[in-house]
Amino acid sequence: MKTTDVKTTKLFSLFFVAMLFLTITSCDDDDKITDETTEENLPNISGFPIVGTNQTKFFNNTTETTTQSVGDDFYGQNANYPGETPNYEDNGDGTVTDMVTGLMWEQSFDHNGDGSIDADDKLSYADILAVVNTTSTGGYSDWRVPTIKEMYSLMMFSGRDISSVQGDDTSGLIPFINTNYFDFAYGDTSAMERLIDVQCATTAVYVSDEVSETVFGVNLADGRIKGYGTGFNGGDKMFNYLLVRGRETYGVNEYTDNGDGTISDTATGLMWMQDDSGTSMVWQDALSYAENFEYDGYTNWRLPDAKELQGIVDYTKSPATSNSATIDDVFDSTVIQNEAGEDDYPWYWSSTTHEAESADMQGGWGVYIAFGRCMGNMGTDTWTDVHGAGAQRSDPKDGDPSEFEEGHGPQGDAVRIYNYVRLVRDIN
Repeated sequence: MKTTDVKTTKLFSLFFVAMLFLTITSCDDDDKITDETTEENLPNISGFPIVGTNQTKFFNNTTETTTQSVGDDFYGQNANYPGETPNYEDNGDGTVTDMVTGLMWEQSFDHNGDGSIDADDKLSYADILAVVNTTSTGGYSDWRVPTIKEMYSLMMFSGRDISSVQGDDTSGLIPFINTNYFDFAYGDTSAMERLIDVQCATTAVYVSDEVSETVFGVNLADGRIKGYGTGFNGGDKMFNYLLVRGRETYGVNEYTDNGDGTISDTATGLMWMQDDSGTSMVWQDALSYAENFEYDGYTNWRLPDAKELQGIVDYTKSPATSNSATIDDVFDSTVIQNEAGEDDYPWYWSSTTHEAESADMQGGWGVYIAFGRCMGNMGTDTWTDVHGAGAQRSDPKDGDPSEFEEGHGPQGDAVRIYNYVRLVRDIN
């Protein structure tokens, strides 16, 4: 072989090795770029920051009222302690980033892309769990079904409950989600739905063995959390859904038992009373109880807002399966007798008002979280756990409970009026 041929062969070999190295390096760079891309538009947020409820109005026992100041009858409600202001960023690609939680959301309920949001955009629960495998909104492939706490982070209590609204006119209605950033529509009446049928599926499946398979959904039309059976009229119940992506630690509490009757949650920056109030009371008295409470040298105890209170629900527990309230074992809960005469656990008042469209309920109902069974009387004088421990509903702030002995509404929802209190304060 000639010397020039040998040199040529060596040069070609060196060129091939160099190209192979560049190719491998390029692949590594591509993988790195892909990893970086999955974090695009996601702020560096840690812990479990609670998004404020966006409730800025003040209410008395029945209607909107003037601003409440220290010493006023209804001081201590949600608008006095607004919390972290909701903050979103429209990414211009069909996604929205929550700058408080660090999560990215699909922007629209229009999942089939036909330009309208209707019953055709809903899926069975099984299909929602599977759709994440084929969704690529915004060019991302790591979408997932949200947890109940992720989904509830979008709830805005500047909305108004439409339970009493008849017909299909949605003009003037205000949903419980920020429509400046999210595309939303009420239930599709042309498909025999009610306007209120906007139950958004989550990964939270009720662990109670007293009911058939039940999924907790967040209803952005009426401002509630309820448990929904996955079957309906012999078929599948159809759910709305918004998928989420980003860090998977949102909603995880980090409790410390301080050994003095208080519990600190470093994930949220909140301190809680380990015990509840031990007795039930109407909403106004709950506000007063909180504002006048002093314990362990702290005088800044308050009634938690709806999102703060829901943030300590433990959806892996239920009275039926863990023989406890739906809360971490580090807390103590009063044992009560429910409407069925069973040992159970309380519902707790929040500082949040559940504003409604109907004149007689405009500001007269306060938001509570059920840490025990959420009972209903389905017309057979048999009380059952209709909505699930961990549900969020509302009760009249004042009145005579005997007026609701048979329940309220189509599912005979139990109405208590006198609910318990678990106090909170900001650590810093």
